[in-house]
Amino acid sequence: MTPIIEPGFFSSQPVHIALVLGAVVAVVSAIVGIFTVLRSQSFAGHALTDVATTGGSAAVYFGFNTLSGFVGGSVVGAGSMDLVGVQRVRSRDIATGIVLGASIGLSALFLYLDTLSSGTTGATQQILFGSIFTIDPSLVPVVGVLTVVTLAVIATIHRPLLLSSVSAELAAARGVRTRLVGLAFMIALAVAVGLSSIAIGSILSTALLIGPPATALRLTRSVAAATMLACCLGVVTTWIGILLAYDSYDWHIAQGLPVSFFIVTVAFLLYLASGAPPVRRWVGRDDASSRSRGDRAPQLVER
Repeated sequence: MTPIIEPGFFSSQPVHIALVLGAVVAVVSAIVGIFTVLRSQSFAGHALTDVATTGGSAAVYFGFNTLSGFVGGSVVGAGSMDLVGVQRVRSRDIATGIVLGASIGLSALFLYLDTLSSGTTGATQQILFGSIFTIDPSLVPVVGVLTVVTLAVIATIHRPLLLSSVSAELAAARGVRTRLVGLAFMIALAVAVGLSSIAIGSILSTALLIGPPATALRLTRSVAAATMLACCLGVVTTWIGILLAYDSYDWHIAQGLPVSFFIVTVAFLLYLASGAPPVRRWVGRDDASSRSRGDRAPQLVER
C-alpha cells in the first residue's frame, strides 16, 4: 500500500489524533448539518464560521486555546442571532447579516493584532484553515465532552425540531415551544461549527456542516437514512483528506498541502457526483422515478 499510503502513517501519534478527532467532528457536523439544511439555515451556519474566526483570533491574542475561542465565539453569535429574531424565517437573513457584518469587522481587528503580536507565527493560517495534525492531545477530552453534550441536545429536541423545520406554524399549533427549540438548535449548531473549525479552519467549516448532509439528502428519502449516510460520508471525506494531506509531504511541495483543501475538495466532488444521472438512477432518485412516485417528500415527521 506504499503507493497510496506513505510510510509512518499508521504509527504517527498526530495522525492517530487527527483520525479520531476528525471522525468525531465529522459525525457531529453531519447530524447537526442535516437539520441545518432542512431548516434552510446554511447562511446562518456560514455566518457562525465568521463568528468562530472572531473567537479563535481573540483567543490567540489573549493567550487562550483556539477551541475555546471557536466554540465560545460561535455560541455568542448564535445567541445574538436568536435574540435578533432568527427563529422567524423572514427575520433570519436580517439577523444573520447583522451578526455576520459585526463578526467580520472584529475578525479583521483580532487577526491584525495577532500578526503584530510576538509568538503567534502561523496563527492566522491555523485559525482560518485549521491544523489538525498539531492539535494538542489535551483537547481530546474537551472535544469528547462537547460532542456528547451537542448530540444529547439534538437527541432531546429532534422530534419538535423536525416538526418546526417542516412547518413552524404547525409546530406552534401543536404546542411546540419553537423559540426554545430554535435556540437549543442554534447553540448545537454553534458548537458543531466550533468543533469543525479546529479540523479544517473556521472559514471552511461549513464544508463538513453542509456538504455531506446535502449530498445525503439528495440520495435518500428519509431523515434517518440521510443522517446515517451523512455521517459515513463525513467520516470518509475527513479521513481521505487526512491521508492525502499526509501523503502530500512527499509530493515535493514545501510542508505539504493543508487537510482543509482536500476535505473541501472531496466534499464538493461527492455533492457533484450525487447529482449525476447514473447515481440518481442507481438510488432511485432520477427524474423518471420521481415522477412515477409522485415526487414524494421525505417522511420528515413520524406519525
